[in-house]
Amino acid sequence: MALDVLVVGGGLMGASAAWRLSARGHRVTVLERFGPGHDRGSSHGTSRIFRPAYAEPTYTELALRALPLWRRLEEESGRAVLTLTGAVDHGPPEVLERLAEVLAGAGRPGLRLSPGEVAERWPGLRADTAALYHPDAGRVHADDAVAALLDAAGRRGAEVRHGVRVTEIRRTGGGATVVTDTDEALVADAVVVAVGGWAPGPAAGVVNGLPPLRVTQEQPVHFPVPDALEWPSFIHHPGAGLRLPGGVYGLGSVDGVKIGLHGVGQVVDPDHRDRTPDPAALDRLRAYAEEWLPGVAGTEPEPLTCLYTTTPDEDFVIDRQGAVTVMAGCSGHAFKFGPALGELAADLVEGGACLPRFALGRTAPGRCNPFRADLRKGRQERRNRSRSARVPSAPWGERQPAVPWPDQQPVGPGALRCLA
Repeated sequence: MALDVLVVGGGLMGASAAWRLSARGHRVTVLERFGPGHDRGSSHGTSRIFRPAYAEPTYTELALRALPLWRRLEEESGRAVLTLTGAVDHGPPEVLERLAEVLAGAGRPGLRLSPGEVAERWPGLRADTAALYHPDAGRVHADDAVAALLDAAGRRGAEVRHGVRVTEIRRTGGGATVVTDTDEALVADAVVVAVGGWAPGPAAGVVNGLPPLRVTQEQPVHFPVPDALEWPSFIHHPGAGLRLPGGVYGLGSVDGVKIGLHGVGQVVDPDHRDRTPDPAALDRLRAYAEEWLPGVAGTEPEPLTCLYTTTPDEDFVIDRQGAVTVMAGCSGHAFKFGPALGELAADLVEGGACLPRFALGRTAPGRCNPFRADLRKGRQERRNRSRSARVPSAPWGERQPAVPWPDQQPVGPGALRCLA
């Protein structure tokens, strides 16, 4: 049975939910407070990392579920949004071993490399101690992806309304009512609340068990080098030669090589934040580049800002109570999963169960930094999952020729469907 569904918020989460709900035949209306392509939240810009290499198998499986959906979105919208370049994780060998195990458990390739081999293939990148290359990774163009999601939803009948600020959401009988700042009252069978850094207001007022959400202003930078689009995505994990908390991420984009620290920004009010670059943060990233990124030498970094909305355990919130589904707490690593998260939301709207990891009212098992392997958690789960698909172990730096380099990897939509 087709439902009337209101989606509050038109960023990554809301747009993904709108696309997947409209694909299932539901009548969808998206209410977005700001204009198309705005830069007020967490979904703007030209680049986000796509990578299946996680310490927790749940996230690897979710990324692999998202991969064919990104390709389907490209086909429906006519926009190219995902580019596979491969990715390099480097740092402590024990961290990389865990990532390799999880990838192997999912049947995905990984190639152990020495710092010298990384420098040979990517002269602009200096690796720390040990490295793991995995080809099923790359970058998503954030602005184009959100536009494509909303466009694809519209093609399936969704109405997208920009410049509409929601002031109240309330559950009414078997459905819900949404009130706008013009006193318009919209009644629906179901509501999806996906408002990013503004979630503590509307979401907390209509559901129970929302975890504390920490909203911060993060400040990555772009180094405008001419070969930026040839760079792999990369994660530098702390613990060997790097002492920056949380590690450093990086990737190529049309704006240059982007690097950033994970979740270290100042707490802000999303309606009243100062976007002035923080000189101390800029200096930290400049110093990092001088030591680890010889390929950007001689270029001045260009800062930008965005919002993180982070849960205590850095897991997302995607759950339903009554007629209201909440998507919140992206925690700085949700973009790659976008269409798959939209599928989870659509399942909930149709009465399905949530993943316990993303539940409202959950008991947090502890902080799980997506860029740092927590070696204390999930060892047996990883062993069980990888036992049937383990690749032969090899010393760090020893090549495994079966894994292709990026220029050997088929990247067309057809090839990716068979990988997913």
